[in-house]
Amino acid sequence: MRWLSDEAVARLRLAGDRPDLTGTRYTIREELGRGGMGTVYLADDSILQRPVALKVLSAEGSDGTSAERLLQEARVMAQLEHPGLVPVHDAGTLPDGRVFYAMKLVRGQRLDRYASGQPSLADRLAVFRKVCDAVAFAHARGVVHRDLKPQNVMVGAFGEVLVLDWGVARRAEDPPEPGGTILGTLGYMSPEQARGDVERVDARADVFALGKILRGLLTTPPAGASKALSAVADRATSGAPEARYPSAGELSAEIGRFLDGDVPLAHREGLSERAARFLRRYRVPILLILAYLVMRSLLILLLHR
Repeated sequence: MRWLSDEAVARLRLAGDRPDLTGTRYTIREELGRGGMGTVYLADDSILQRPVALKVLSAEGSDGTSAERLLQEARVMAQLEHPGLVPVHDAGTLPDGRVFYAMKLVRGQRLDRYASGQPSLADRLAVFRKVCDAVAFAHARGVVHRDLKPQNVMVGAFGEVLVLDWGVARRAEDPPEPGGTILGTLGYMSPEQARGDVERVDARADVFALGKILRGLLTTPPAGASKALSAVADRATSGAPEARYPSAGELSAEIGRFLDGDVPLAHREGLSERAARFLRRYRVPILLILAYLVMRSLLILLLHR
């Protein structure tokens, strides 16, 4: 008896998981990625004649609960119309019984890979503010992401930023999961998420994850971040929800203060820091005044020789 190689078994598994698109408007080009709930394919939409990303429930997970969760993800994304969120074009059930949805094809780099390219600190912070703004928009509509991490943020070639993967998001009207349910990603989930304290998981859990993302943008690779930015990250990632920023919008505003040359509210500025910030902010007029004083002193010396 000949046994199939691991590679052959993997190919057969992929072939068996490939969705049946017979009679639909979509044709698969290639697989883009796999997650815990489904597979994303690059597909062509024959009606609108454009490429789309097609997320299809995995064959192994085609039960009622998984199907409903995938549709719930599509509904959440469809209700959040914002430049920082991926628009959903279509959803339904394929001939093989699997649930799917079609969304805009996102091109770009994951946030962690973007950061590894060593853009300037100002550029990183500008991208981070766009992430905060998209999350704040979702919060304003009663949706908490619950799984924010660099892998779920895409940065486009022209600075566009998209927050992805709303598979475990929760709407305000949804009933909470049973106590002890743990959702999220280790390293980014808040302490209340890690404890399964579902009643306390709200917008401030997303603020915690954003603080973790911010800390990563400041340290990988080293960005020469100031004490002020470290203080912002510290407050965002506080263990107690009530000690964090109450919203993603306020976290974004803190970064805005820093970029404008002001002091974030989370940071107590020392005298030397205040002097250094004053010199940075008014460097040009200070240099002009110094140049004027030097020239005036030279003229006086020349006239009195």
